[in-house]
Amino acid sequence: MSVIEKINCSNDVKELSRDELELLCSELRKFEIENIAKTGGHLASNLGAVEFTVALHRVYDSSVDRIVFDVGHQCYAHKIITGRRDAFHTLRQYGGISGFPKPHEAVDDAFIAGHASNSVSVALGMARARTLNKEDYNVVAIIGDGALTGGLAFEGLSNAAASGEPMVIVLNDNNMSINENVGGTSRLLQMMRLRPGYISFKKWYRTVFKKSSLLYRFTHRFKEWLKSWMLPDNIFSEMGLEYLGPIDGHNLDSLEKAIALAKDMQEPVLVHVITRKGKGCSYAETHPDKYHGVGSFDAETGVLSASEISFSDKLGEYLCQFAEEDRRIVAITAAMAGGTGIECFAVKYPDRFFDTGIAEGHAAAMAAGMAKQCLIPVFAVYSTFLQRSYDMLIHDVSLQKLHVVFCVDRAGLVGSDGETHQGVFDVSFLSSVPGMTILAPASFQELHDMLGYALHDIDGPVAVRYPRGGEGAYKDSLVAAESVLREGSDLTMVCYGTMVNEVLEAANKLEARGISAQVLKLGMLRPNRFSLCLESLRKTGRLLVAEEVCQSGCIGSQIITTAVTEGIELKAVKLLNLGSGIVSHGKVSELLQENGLDAAAIADRAQVLCGNGIKLQ
Repeated sequence: MSVIEKINCSNDVKELSRDELELLCSELRKFEIENIAKTGGHLASNLGAVEFTVALHRVYDSSVDRIVFDVGHQCYAHKIITGRRDAFHTLRQYGGISGFPKPHEAVDDAFIAGHASNSVSVALGMARARTLNKEDYNVVAIIGDGALTGGLAFEGLSNAAASGEPMVIVLNDNNMSINENVGGTSRLLQMMRLRPGYISFKKWYRTVFKKSSLLYRFTHRFKEWLKSWMLPDNIFSEMGLEYLGPIDGHNLDSLEKAIALAKDMQEPVLVHVITRKGKGCSYAETHPDKYHGVGSFDAETGVLSASEISFSDKLGEYLCQFAEEDRRIVAITAAMAGGTGIECFAVKYPDRFFDTGIAEGHAAAMAAGMAKQCLIPVFAVYSTFLQRSYDMLIHDVSLQKLHVVFCVDRAGLVGSDGETHQGVFDVSFLSSVPGMTILAPASFQELHDMLGYALHDIDGPVAVRYPRGGEGAYKDSLVAAESVLREGSDLTMVCYGTMVNEVLEAANKLEARGISAQVLKLGMLRPNRFSLCLESLRKTGRLLVAEEVCQSGCIGSQIITTAVTEGIELKAVKLLNLGSGIVSHGKVSELLQENGLDAAAIADRAQVLCGNGIKLQ
């Protein structure tokens, strides 16, 4: 029996010998590579997190103690150790286990973790709850150095230090987010080193002097002087956190001793761990950015399966074209240059490219400052991460009607990353931002044309939202608030973005059933008077709106409100959307089918709307 087969819960790791622990780490890496090669997932980050995950499970019991991951894409070894080894082949697959911590999967997953920089704040909340409830468990936060570029991380660290609550913060320092880290925090971590001996001295000091508070106070100044002499200044110590490290993140003995010591100190302690992203896999170590999040690949060679040209790829290409003609255009990313497709802009126009790190709020505010000084900033950001900039959208951009272009990537369903990453709320919250224009291209050519329109023909803030992946059968370009794609008399069907492909296919199915559907595409979601929609509704009296967004604040509800205000009598209405917006992981096609947004389901719903007798379960 292999060592990995002996491990079914956190406590099983505690029974292993030192040789078995080394074998376990090797087997965990091999197991991850073999499975991720088939399912896709986060490879490099997980390979680097193996040893400190094993060490954590040697010191803590995750079924009782609270281990809070930051982002959570480095939790694979944790999942395998805590009873999900046999289900690991279903990782990120429809109906399978998630690629992020999910408490509904196991008690060992303390908290959902899909976005960055919040783990210290969450862990402090748990520690304070433990104290108030007089309960007995330990609390650990795991945060990457990339997540430290987010301001929320420092809010949590500052408050944790002041709290005095016993908790441990493991800083996984691999000098990477998805791309290489940037900024002052990264430079600070590179300079920090521990001079040996101080921590051992402190432990001895507490043991000897804690019985005499008078003697402790008398010698405290000497201890602090010794600390300042032995240790370099670092921001964590200055905050009031006890600092241990840096420690070799691939040395099990050092890791276990440091984490156990931090636990015993019974105060806020930060353990600085140095790891190598992609550890143990040559191609992932060489190209950790390329193998951060991957689709399927050849486990032996690392050759990735061919991927289609995406809207993100095209965004980068088109933005470079427009920037060549207009030097006012600058590009901003929040640690996602590769994901958003603008790495080519960084290469071609390095002096006009700005990576803020994982700091979306700062990026939006910085863009506002640039716009105020007559530049044209383009902030390329995932829909789900733009949520973190909502205050800046209103306070910094909207109130002064500043011309900032938000390229909202991954709008709609993203698939295997699941509910923390589905871009289904942006239409709702962007619609509430005063003066915001929202454009929704349905093809690559429309993305090109609408981006140009956003850059040069719109005043004030504008968002161009587009999906993950490539275009569908629709490849035309109609840069208009509304366009009629298909004439019909029985039913008005409204859509936007790549949902147009499902709706047009549904209209074809309806035609075969004797139902004439008029299909309208919205190119501009806001502002829009819905004039063509109202004209169509006066003719058909029946409305179906298909949207890959949450129900709250959806465009369909806005059309209904406008129609009622205009005195149009509607015979039947059906809004097809994603309800609450909480959608699990799986292929986009599977999620569309599950939520009744694929062509077949749309056609069936439309037939019911027209009273043609089909019964739906």
